Amino acid sequence: MERIKLAIEKAKASRPDLLLPDSRSSHHGDAGMSAELDSPEREEDTPDDLGAVQYAQTAVVSLDPAHLERHRVVAHQKAHPASWAFDVLRTQVLQKMDESGWRTLAITSPSVESGKTVVAINLAISIAQQTNRTALLVDFDLRRPSVARSLGLNRPKSLNDFLDGHANLAEALVNPGLERFVVLPTNQPVSGASELLSSAKVGKLIKDLRERYSDRIVIFDLPPVLAADDVMSVLPRVDCVLMVVGSGVSTQTEVEEAMSRLSKANLMGVVLNKDESPTQNAYY
Repeated sequence: MERIKLAIEKAKASRPDLLLPDSRSSHHGDAGMSAELDSPEREEDTPDDLGAVQYAQTAVVSLDPAHLERHRVVAHQKAHPASWAFDVLRTQVLQKMDESGWRTLAITSPSVESGKTVVAINLAISIAQQTNRTALLVDFDLRRPSVARSLGLNRPKSLNDFLDGHANLAEALVNPGLERFVVLPTNQPVSGASELLSSAKVGKLIKDLRERYSDRIVIFDLPPVLAADDVMSVLPRVDCVLMVVGSGVSTQTEVEEAMSRLSKANLMGVVLNKDESPTQNAYY
């Protein structure tokens, strides 16, 4: 824990745009965290009066609450002691993205087992709870996709089929029973992931997802920075990036190296995940 804090402090010294931590949740496995942040077909129709969203083309499925709980997906439960941390993170993220005109956000980590996918899913759900927003979560961790597994999605079509030309985008998208929230899952690992992420087809996909609807925030769950060059291949096409550091998971050297590799990207901040500090939302 202390090594990570020292690494982040050292990285901040060379990146003055990185602010001090300002939020921390109660401990709940991967959901416990603190955040450092700077101050094709329409799958959903968001009516002007902010009423119920109608899904005309996207498959709608119901998720198992017990499965979500086991995988630390909690942002949809307002009574959950960890959900407020994702709401705080959401507000900080949206404020910074709005200030800069950003609509696409990549989430990565220095190394594996940092909980980046848990953060990505919960943040996307929290954003979708804003009635003037929609959130699209894309599983771009093509070597080890886990969004579908974490949510308990079992769909025949996914990003794999779209990239192979065996399905259109509407067939691959799914609404997991939550308004204004859509997922583009990846069912199987993909060979040549780095080359695919830097391809013209993926570039066109990212551009279309970003520009088609002004109310949409697109979140890409990327692999760990140090696992391969996948992140470096796709980051030039994404507006900004958030790095998730698992407490007790990444070493100081790994954090420093990861931030060095992200130096040319719009690094929005760092989320300290799996925090065991005995803090809580005292107001509530």
